[in-house]
Amino acid sequence: MIEVANIYKRYHGLHGGDWVLKDVSFSIPPATSVGVLGRNGAGKSTLLRMLAGMDSPDKGTIQRNCRVSWPIGLGGGFQSNMTGRQNVKFVARVNGGESDMERIIAFVQDFAEIGRAFDQPLATYSSGMKSRLAFGLSLAFEFDVYLSDEATSVGDAAFRDKATEA
Repeated sequence: MIEVANIYKRYHGLHGGDWVLKDVSFSIPPATSVGVLGRNGAGKSTLLRMLAGMDSPDKGTIQRNCRVSWPIGLGGGFQSNMTGRQNVKFVARVNGGESDMERIIAFVQDFAEIGRAFDQPLATYSSGMKSRLAFGLSLAFEFDVYLSDEATSVGDAAFRDKATEA
């Protein structure tokens, strides 16, 4: 169960900043799929980052009584000088997957379908290859709740079908 109570969020710039989210409250019960729709700039991605614990509200609370993923396909923490394999190992260690490392690496390598590039630096990857790696890594962990921010729109048609199926 996820409980969001009276959250507010704004980003401050040179000229202040408008509220991205203002007095938002809702509950998501277990075994429920929820979609968030809105125009560009409405705060959808901000809300997902806060649900994942990657960002915090300026006011209000978010309670997670379950394991929540980062937004699927997010590769924001990748290091471009490290290989795909090294990035997967790093993320696995940070997220408590050290005891399951070989399975995680094999899953991501198989799912991403990037061949020998898996052992090349991310700086050599196309944006599609990075997205495949990030998507596979997101699915390699057992979360109670998976957050998706347009993640299945990446890659070629075959990969989009595979991502949608997963």
